[in-house]
Amino acid sequence: MDNIKSFLSNDLIMFEANFNDAVHSKVALLDKIMKYIVKSKGKRVRPMLVLLSAKLFGEVSDTTYRAASLIELLHTATLVHDDVVDDANKRRGLFSINALWKNKIAVLVGDYLLSKGLLLSIRNKDFEILEILSTAVSLMSEGELIQIEKARKLDITEEVYYDIISRKTASLLASSCSAGAFSANGKQEEADLMEKVGEKMGIAFQIKDDLFDYGTKKIGKPTGNDIKEKKMTLPLIYTLQKCDAITKRKIKRIFKNENKNKEKINYIIETVKEHKGIEYAHDAMLKYRDEALNLLQSVNDSEAKKHFIDLINYTVEREY
Repeated sequence: MDNIKSFLSNDLIMFEANFNDAVHSKVALLDKIMKYIVKSKGKRVRPMLVLLSAKLFGEVSDTTYRAASLIELLHTATLVHDDVVDDANKRRGLFSINALWKNKIAVLVGDYLLSKGLLLSIRNKDFEILEILSTAVSLMSEGELIQIEKARKLDITEEVYYDIISRKTASLLASSCSAGAFSANGKQEEADLMEKVGEKMGIAFQIKDDLFDYGTKKIGKPTGNDIKEKKMTLPLIYTLQKCDAITKRKIKRIFKNENKNKEKINYIIETVKEHKGIEYAHDAMLKYRDEALNLLQSVNDSEAKKHFIDLINYTVEREY
């Protein structure tokens, strides 16, 4: 990741300047919260995807920086809203917006970020970029609602799981890649190719997140947070397909009624490990990573392509 950031160092400086300018507000409370959001920034994976995708097919332009800022505005808005929905008190190791300023203000902050993204694109007539990313936001909302609905019935199949994560996670990464490519030369064919690359990468990215919940040698103890939040992920879905009827009923009962009990959570985690649900999900993650890499083979070799490949690999090798 450090090598990628070094390669994009000047572009990331320009992006940060654009992003900071976009979130500025003359309202004192909003500006205070925006400064807190800027300070608690994440890894900037999505803006880096925009920048690298542009460099694969041309030069980074003002449109590229605006696309990167738009994607981060939309991503940040969804995180703020997610924390309200999930009643989460921490984000990236710091207190969430809703924990510090309560839900009402957090919802309004999320709305503000969405509106600033829309205004940034409309004022600069980046209508194609706006359409690409607005589609992603729509898909993300649909994915979240499908997940909530299915969690109540505990009937998520692998097909439904992939549909959910394609909408919830992969759509924004796919749009980052597509918008970046389009910003470089306006060619739809190349934007469509990068959308597919981003989608495969996004699915691998989410499966990696799912695996963190069950712990790894690098991460340490499993968290069980997905179980506590009644989120059925690939390791558990596979296990429910393979275990006997008695175990299946017990897992579903725990998942539905005792999902806060640490001992019960550990039982589910151990059962998933016994039925090789983690290995199954890990293999699926690598499959989608490889599909992303194979799609990228058709792109001309360059330093940008080398770093893009590194970023895809980082998706499945990261430790958090």
